[in-house]
Amino acid sequence: MQLSPADLHILLVEPSEVQRKIIRKKLAEENVSQIAEADSLAAAAILIAQHKPDAIACALHFADGTAEQLLKQLKNDSNTADIPFMLVSSESRKSQLETFKQSGAIAILPKPFDAMQLGKALNTAIDLLSPAELELTLFDVHDVRVLVVDDSKLARNHIRRVLTNLGMQHIVEAEDGKQAIARLQQQMFDLVVTDYNMPEVNGRELTEFIREHSTLSHIPVLMVTSEANDTHLANIAQSGVNAMCDKPFEPDAVKQLLYRLLEQ
Repeated sequence: MQLSPADLHILLVEPSEVQRKIIRKKLAEENVSQIAEADSLAAAAILIAQHKPDAIACALHFADGTAEQLLKQLKNDSNTADIPFMLVSSESRKSQLETFKQSGAIAILPKPFDAMQLGKALNTAIDLLSPAELELTLFDVHDVRVLVVDDSKLARNHIRRVLTNLGMQHIVEAEDGKQAIARLQQQMFDLVVTDYNMPEVNGRELTEFIREHSTLSHIPVLMVTSEANDTHLANIAQSGVNAMCDKPFEPDAVKQLLYRLLEQ
C-alpha cells in the first residue's frame, strides 16, 4: 500500500523553538502529524535509538555539532543508513551544501521553504520508503545491467538504493571514470549512471569514451551532477549524455528519466 505524508513519523532536529514551531506548522499543512522534536544532536541520537523515524528534517548548526556529523553517523550505521534525511537551512553557499548533496540527503530545503518544496521532499521520502518498480515494455527491469560511477561511496549507496527500489538487480559500481572504463571493457551494460566531478577521468570524459567506441556507443548515459552553471551544463550535454539529473538524486525524477531512456 502506498504511503501518504500522514503515515510518516518525522524527527525534527532544530535548536530554535521558534523555528521548530514554524516547521511543525508547515508539516501539519502537509498532513504530517507524527512529529518528534530534538533541539540538539545528542537529543536526536537518543530519540533515533528509541524509535527509528521514517524521515529526519534537520537544521545545519547546533551547539554540539552540525547536521553533517549526524548524517555521517546515520549513513555509517546499517540500522539507520536508509532513513531519508532532509536538510533545512538558510545556507546557500555551494561549498557548504555540497557534502549533503554527495552524501545522499534527499532534499535541501531553504529557510523559509514553501509548500511545493516541502511536498516534493516528503514525496521523495515516500518513494524511498514504499518503492514501486519501474514498468518497462522493452526490458524486464530485473534484467537491466547498470554501472554506477561516483567517487563518493555514500552517493553510490544512495543511487544504488534508488535503483534497487525501482526493481534493478544487476548493479555494478565504479569509484571513478578510470575504473568505469575498465568495467566497460570487461562486461556489457544497458545503462550507465555517472557523477560528473571525479578525479582522473570525470563524467564528461567517461561519456566521450563510451560514445567513441562502437561496441559501447549505444549505452544510455544518465549524468548526475550538482552543477548549477548553465554554460557548464551545456558543455556536459555536448559530451553525449542522454539525460542529466540533479543531486540530490530524487526517485520520481529518476524514474521518469529512466523510463524515457530505456523505452526509446
